[in-house]
Amino acid sequence: MVPPLEFLGLVLGVSAFSGLLGALTGLGGGAFLVPIYTLYMGIPFPYAAGASLISTIATSSGSASVYIRKGIVNVRIGVGLAVATTTGSIIGSILVARIYAAGLEHVLYLIFGSVLLAQIYVQWSRSKSELPPPRDPDWTTRVFQLWGRYYDEALGREVEYHGVRWWLGALIMLAAGVISGLLGIGAGVLKVLAMDWAMNLPMKVSTTTSNYMIGITAATGSAVYWAHGYIQPFLAAGTAIGVLAGSYVGTKILMKITGRKIRYIFIAILAYLGVRMVLRGLGYGF
Repeated sequence: MVPPLEFLGLVLGVSAFSGLLGALTGLGGGAFLVPIYTLYMGIPFPYAAGASLISTIATSSGSASVYIRKGIVNVRIGVGLAVATTTGSIIGSILVARIYAAGLEHVLYLIFGSVLLAQIYVQWSRSKSELPPPRDPDWTTRVFQLWGRYYDEALGREVEYHGVRWWLGALIMLAAGVISGLLGIGAGVLKVLAMDWAMNLPMKVSTTTSNYMIGITAATGSAVYWAHGYIQPFLAAGTAIGVLAGSYVGTKILMKITGRKIRYIFIAILAYLGVRMVLRGLGYGF
């Protein structure tokens, strides 16, 4: 058995690393924390997911505030889509207790791994350009005012953009909320997909707005996890502190690198964690 202080140090180190990656990619850290906690540290999935949800709130609070000050987050788009994610999060959090009770935990590993792997092709196909390909505005662009601008330090110029297909983004956000409630993550993977691919927003806008939204989604789901006793205070507190520190560093790095580099990091992490989680779901323990 690991002594408490050593365990705390390990939790802080792992969560700080996860928070840094989460701030860079818009995933919030939960996509990295849950696999590491379960695959390498032997923490049961429900408790890893509960701690991850608390840490996701910390990540969102720490990194989103910086991105908002920089003007990269599109608050209008984020708040509008948050309605769909919170609805899905409540549905997923209610389902998770039934899945654990039925002993179908391996299904969660398979779902999680499949969600991560499904992103690789989409991200790779869009990695050839720094900004999204131009699309004509549609009716949702006008109705929901899906436009904005920000200064890109890596490109050295101001970027103007507009979004399309709000309805498709909202459907993916609903699914993201369900996944968040089921797996104890902010579901930033699907949130980034909804804004980057479905709504054709720039990668930096997608990742930063995702960071802004994941805290709202995680706060909704964590209440249900707490009610079921899946949030262990010592683990959740250590995780939140580490993730907050890591996400702060990540926000500084993101300002200096290009969207393509962020996407390459995103793809590599998706591939590794996706394969490991699918194998765990199929019964190949580590």
